Amino acid sequence: MINKEHYTKLANMMHSASFVQLVGAKVSIKKGEARITLPVRKELHHAAGAMHGALYFLALDNAAFFAANSLVEDVFVLTTSFTIYITRPVSEGVVKSIGKVVNQNHSQFICESILYDSNDKEIARANGVFVRSKIPLTDKIGYK
Repeated sequence: MINKEHYTKLANMMHSASFVQLVGAKVSIKKGEARITLPVRKELHHAAGAMHGALYFLALDNAAFFAANSLVEDVFVLTTSFTIYITRPVSEGVVKSIGKVVNQNHSQFICESILYDSNDKEIARANGVFVRSKIPLTDKIGYK
């Protein structure tokens, strides 16, 4: 049975990751869905003065990943493919990514995520495929 304790442990796992701490991302999780917020900081801009694409990936992939892992309580899921469509730059505010499981079967989860700027305008979208790994969800990986 999927439960809120599982969602809390998944959030703790994400928040314990060094890179996530560096960029300031936060997550909230519920069954089949996750939301990531990420402050847009000048020191993480590319040369043209907007948020680097690596942070678009982080927000979109993590939203989809945690949506998928919300449905799996025993092991870490893995991203096997992920496609991003960046539609506009962002240089300030806080971005929000919403990821959802849109299809699943015995071996994979298909997820979509959309990234919005502070005005709720879409700035990117993505879709990906996730599978169960053999890595157990334990406190060793921050799942606590």
